[in-house]
Amino acid sequence: MIICEVIGHVWATKKEETLNGMKLMVVRQMETGQKQPPVFVAADVVGAGIGERVLVVSGSTARRAFGKDDVAVDCAIVGIIDSLEVDREKLQKGL
Repeated sequence: MIICEVIGHVWATKKEETLNGMKLMVVRQMETGQKQPPVFVAADVVGAGIGERVLVVSGSTARRAFGKDDVAVDCAIVGIIDSLEVDREKLQKGL
């Protein structure tokens, strides 16, 4: 799982049929140490909103979040983070 922040919505009137009815959100990975953290689109399973920190899964796990293997989804928001506690010292050392 990846910790991300929701930074926007995606509207697409024409899309692959298996994406119909899905809420698509723009998310940015948090705490990467990069100047430009990765930004990508994730299908929302839990009803997240802009500004919320979320848990994102990718690959076959993202498709499983929808209970299907034939969905055109590579990333899915599967949780909204209420609180997060991190030992910054250990994080900086890579532990």
